[in-house]
Amino acid sequence: MGEQVQIVPVKVAGDLRMGDLAAALAAGWRDFAACPAFGLFFSAIYVAAGLFLYFALFSWGQIGWLVPASAGFPLLAPFIAVGLYEVSRRREAGLPMSWGAVLGALRGRGDEQVLMMGGFVFVGFTFWIILAHGIFAIFLAESGLGSESLEIFRTGAGMMMLVVGGAVGALMALAFYSITVMSLPMLVDREVDFLTAIIVSLAAMRANGFVLVVWAVLMSVALFVSMLPMFLGMLIVLPVLGHATWHLYRRVVPLAA
Repeated sequence: MGEQVQIVPVKVAGDLRMGDLAAALAAGWRDFAACPAFGLFFSAIYVAAGLFLYFALFSWGQIGWLVPASAGFPLLAPFIAVGLYEVSRRREAGLPMSWGAVLGALRGRGDEQVLMMGGFVFVGFTFWIILAHGIFAIFLAESGLGSESLEIFRTGAGMMMLVVGGAVGALMALAFYSITVMSLPMLVDREVDFLTAIIVSLAAMRANGFVLVVWAVLMSVALFVSMLPMFLGMLIVLPVLGHATWHLYRRVVPLAA
């Protein structure tokens, strides 16, 4: 008979405090300062993608889509941060740093679970773009205004579209944040399937809802502000937040005994 595998439930801490967020940010900055090349590499990919999106929409005369695209762009940030989680994990464990090991983290623990989660997140981003297109059509299709200018958002219909789209986008962002905030670090840390990691992430949200929502708001504001100067602020903000999220994960999901 084959060996039976006993599944041990993963316990999450339920006593997260606001001070833990400050501690995580401080630890995230230390990780970035110790290994800046990795952080700059991953954040540069994100910045390059953002700049490409901006100039593509501008050249296509679809600049009005910049707002929904920018709103949905942070949905992809957790996947970009996977390599940063590996850097923090290796520093924590005293393991040597190498590009091969860090880039290899994109495959998870060798079982492709991180890639499956990444595909899941990308589908969510695509779904948001489809929803944004539908909301645009509902509010502006009969106004005669196109998406070639940001002036559409100064109209009554445009402002109403921003309100409705913002509410829908916030709900989607919260759902994906709840699913990924602990699951992606866990897939880097342990040999588990992505469904188990999602369950743990949702359990962490239930146990520490207020503090983790505050963390989500802080990250959203920081990412949005860092996008304003042509995405360049993300070169620093994204890696620090990525490393900090690892330390927050470690606080909520301690090392396995």
